[in-house]
Amino acid sequence: MATTTAHVADRSATGRELRSYHPPRVPRVWRDTIAALTWASGLIVTALWMSNGGLQDLQHLDTGFTSLGRLTGLIAADLLLIQVLLMARIPIVERVYGQDELARRHRLVGFTSFNLMLAHVVLITLGYAGLDGTNVVAQLWDFTVNYPGMLLAVAGTVLLVMVAVTSMRRARKRLRYESWHLLHLYAYLGVGLALPHQLWTGQEFLSSRPATLYWWSLWIAAAGAILWCRLGIPIYRTLRHNIRVAAVVRENEDVVSVWMTGRDLDRLRVGAGQFFVWRFLSGPGWMRAHPYSLSAAPTRDTLRITVKDLGDDSRELKGLRPGTRVVIEGPYGRLHGGVRTRRKVTLLASGIGITPLRALLEQLPQGPGDVTLIYRARDERDLVFRAELDALAAARGARVVYALGRRVPGRDTWLPQDAAHLSDRDALRHLVPDIAHHDVYLCGADQWMDAARSAALAAGVPADHIHLERFSW
Repeated sequence: MATTTAHVADRSATGRELRSYHPPRVPRVWRDTIAALTWASGLIVTALWMSNGGLQDLQHLDTGFTSLGRLTGLIAADLLLIQVLLMARIPIVERVYGQDELARRHRLVGFTSFNLMLAHVVLITLGYAGLDGTNVVAQLWDFTVNYPGMLLAVAGTVLLVMVAVTSMRRARKRLRYESWHLLHLYAYLGVGLALPHQLWTGQEFLSSRPATLYWWSLWIAAAGAILWCRLGIPIYRTLRHNIRVAAVVRENEDVVSVWMTGRDLDRLRVGAGQFFVWRFLSGPGWMRAHPYSLSAAPTRDTLRITVKDLGDDSRELKGLRPGTRVVIEGPYGRLHGGVRTRRKVTLLASGIGITPLRALLEQLPQGPGDVTLIYRARDERDLVFRAELDALAAARGARVVYALGRRVPGRDTWLPQDAAHLSDRDALRHLVPDIAHHDVYLCGADQWMDAARSAALAAGVPADHIHLERFSW
């Protein structure tokens, strides 16, 4: 059952007056509906291909190549639009899946669409070359030079190739997030350059009025979603709430918190644990976006993020000046109280992953003993918010466990070296004996979260009661 949206005024252990908002749970039927619409779009474009003689054309080699080329092109175009819609930040889609799962689906759909696009080019070229009795190179040149919109399509294909190559895991590891994000925006230009070719020369686009209407509707819907959700909503919220940097506070040697103030922030409908994509208008580089979680429960007029210096643009945050304007996109993410299914909760954090879980500890409705926070760090110096966490635990009746120590060498585990004699599951059960009856929230490095999730599953926590956000790209 869906829970109702809750706004509750409260005061945290730090004396801040909170405005608690818990995003409501999403009915399963919404997820099923989105999935059904996605599959239906593929079935419709396949039906359009069949109604235009696609199956009959398979009887001969050359017409068969051309027919399969049309089909792969149709499905590639359909998946390309789905890929755009997955990352258009459409509120309902974001609420159903969350950015973590959307990013994985976006990557899968994107590579599938890219491969089908290449197959489309090869098959169409082979088919036309066979029908015209010419060689493949000459036919490809004829397509490019003489067919309407093809030069634009070639330019769009080059851009999509660049995006696909930089999206491979090995390439992503060599790029900063900010650089990758800017390069990835060229995908929109690539899609836009391909549009004239498909609408001017695509047989299935022009074969009937329903087909033309269907494809134009898809393209308009995708363009509208991008313009409204990626530009319109962020611009409106940025102007409406007028967020500015209030102060920058050093938490330890390489971690800083940025406090921000704004107007009517309670109307942002953001819950603790969620994140925004931030742009600080502080000079060169302001176009680069930074996804950071809130590290404190939001109030009517304050927000806080806490960032570790990872050698990229994150180090520039310590130089922000009070009064700097902030552009926001969001809120995003499913690491919030709205996904909670049980009274008892375990929060498992590692390193700077403490930030959204510290905010959750502050905001989650709870009685004494309902919430346990396990915070993994290398040593005392790496602990962030130690005083705040202790104060919140004392005020709210929560329990905080600090798991300190270096990594266990040669083993993928969430435990420190001092606990290497225990299995991951047994250690979790030792700290939280009734863990199987808890919701578990995880945040930390990917490998650490994988180990912690496996431990929670082994300890009897159902998979749909484990909530995490990866921030990988």
